Amino acid sequence: MIARLNGIVAETGEDWAIIDVGGVGYLVFCPGKTLQALPKSGESVVLHIETHVREDHIHLYGFTTRGEKEWFRRLQSVQGVGAKVALALLSILTPSELAQAVAMQDRTMIGRASGVGPKLAARIVAELKDKVSSFEGMDAPVAGAAAPTGEGRLADAVSALVNLGYRPADAMGAVARVNRAQGGEASLESLIRGGLKELAG
Repeated sequence: MIARLNGIVAETGEDWAIIDVGGVGYLVFCPGKTLQALPKSGESVVLHIETHVREDHIHLYGFTTRGEKEWFRRLQSVQGVGAKVALALLSILTPSELAQAVAMQDRTMIGRASGVGPKLAARIVAELKDKVSSFEGMDAPVAGAAAPTGEGRLADAVSALVNLGYRPADAMGAVARVNRAQGGEASLESLIRGGLKELAG
């Protein structure tokens, strides 16, 4: 089972890339955000891989972060969501944005993805609400760069509220609403204070 590829970008297409590893070219299907983040042809890259083995094919799906791979799996646990729809969602939303949308039961945001109608969007947010536990580390790259500063504040605020006894999904929703209301620039203290007000309301 292939779980990771470390090679050279040989070629890219609309929803795929060929990664050359030791002279062998692996066809990897990727969400749009992953393809946009890939280096130029001829440059090295590391991708997290999800391998799907079926009777008639073996497909590789590649992601630049562990969070994307985890959400790819998580989304497909919802009835009616296959690999194609999961890739479509990850093409327009980051793991943190998906977590926020699910926590806030934002069907409109989920429904922006190709192939996701109102009923499926409702099912996704309903079935995944209790599976969203934290923003922490969801957008950390596979190698090198650290997670954005804002993500750390969100994770710390959610953790603080959970430690006070609130459910992770409720805490995440409250923090996300406060952060969005303050233009994404809220301090950790204001996220926690605002989150408490949201949860008490």
